[in-house]
Amino acid sequence: MKKRLDLLPYALISPLIIFIILLALTPAAFTTIAAFFRVQPLNPPTKFSGLENFRDILHNADVISSLGNTFLYIIIGVTLSTILGIFFAVVLQRRFTGRSILIAVLILPWALPGVVEGILWTGIWDGNTGVLNSVLKSLHLISHYQVFLGQNKILTILAIEIVQVWQITPLSTILILAVLQNIPDDLYEAAKIDGSDARKSFLHITMPLIRPGIAIAVVQAIIATLNIFDQPYILNGAASTANSLAMETYAVSFQNLNFGQGYALSLLITVFTLLVSVVVAKFIYKKVEY
Repeated sequence: MKKRLDLLPYALISPLIIFIILLALTPAAFTTIAAFFRVQPLNPPTKFSGLENFRDILHNADVISSLGNTFLYIIIGVTLSTILGIFFAVVLQRRFTGRSILIAVLILPWALPGVVEGILWTGIWDGNTGVLNSVLKSLHLISHYQVFLGQNKILTILAIEIVQVWQITPLSTILILAVLQNIPDDLYEAAKIDGSDARKSFLHITMPLIRPGIAIAVVQAIIATLNIFDQPYILNGAASTANSLAMETYAVSFQNLNFGQGYALSLLITVFTLLVSVVVAKFIYKKVEY
């Protein structure tokens, strides 16, 4: 007998499909098309310009500078969030008293909006009344209050990225922990019988088997870091010291009112994010069979 077509599953997912089409695919299509047009509200008319927006963007010194800053954000953010994610996931792998409370506290930074986190960390990095300066001064490690943001590029990027690492590490931890929970205890017991210590078990059992979780954690960290905006905007303001590509997109579009170049830069960021994510996932991900 022929199976009757069950429309219920399609009806249940249709609101999500409509939501994705209206709020994701439609703006993406509009941005892709508008990137090839000259769109300047103060200098009409809007007309087709081909690759002119992309050429101008690639010759923009501020964009090139922000690209270098974004690479530093990625290197610092992805490295720290992945290492910390693995560490916290291994710590939380075994059940212990207070484990559920620790997980809830760990998730809290991820649940907070980036703007709120930026405001909270302003109280730490502030050069006049910051907590960090007070602690260092109390410990006699510095003779006077230091300015951590806005002067030295590397120090500014490091300070800002620490805030984002605080935000994205919980998700990396949960993703890796989910994979860790699927590793059978029998593997560790067999390794222990064969004389393997904790370090060898971690290197030869845990690390190879959590590669799928690490791959997803790295990809989400790359996506979040490539699009960092809230933290540098709140902590460093409009200063160009640590501008990211996302901040430069905002500046080109809404400060310079050159929406055509803003669309072009957004499209380049999207394509670059997709390519990097695919390459990283392909390099790290490995199918695991127990």
